[in-house]
Amino acid sequence: MDKKFEKRVENFKLLKNCKDDIEKTADLIKETIKNGNKIFFCGNGGSASDCNHLACEFIAKFQKERKSLPAISLCSNNSIITAISNDYSFENIFIRQLEGLANESDILIAISTSAKSKNILKTIEYAKKNNLKVIFMTGKNKTNLDIDVEINAPSCVTCEIQELHIAIGHIICEILEE
Repeated sequence: MDKKFEKRVENFKLLKNCKDDIEKTADLIKETIKNGNKIFFCGNGGSASDCNHLACEFIAKFQKERKSLPAISLCSNNSIITAISNDYSFENIFIRQLEGLANESDILIAISTSAKSKNILKTIEYAKKNNLKVIFMTGKNKTNLDIDVEINAPSCVTCEIQELHIAIGHIICEILEE
């Protein structure tokens, strides 16, 4: 990790234990984009807003002019979400979208402060079965899921976890823009 990024992580002292997972995530995303694949985001409530925010940073730009990065927030289309909820179930709102959009070797970045949201856990399971890489951003408590990277924001307080998730996302964006 470049000294500039070390400093960014250091600025968020709470994230010092996440440094390796942040770097591993950035490396996975770089490799995925280099291979022509996409990044998908999913989350509920405030985490859904974080997904929209981070997908925007990938597509538009973070701080530098650069080529758009292939990112999709599965939280952004209300018509799709409500149709799937109505016709299937809320637990399938992200899975159904991945069925139509995702390819093997794409990445799913799932965000859940509690790490207990049924629709998120089912989506992670679907993604792994279909050979997507999975990054899971959660709170302090580690899970035992079979995933590629788990980034645990070091807090049990929802609003703090969400603040740290955005900081983590911004650090990843900065690494990608270099």
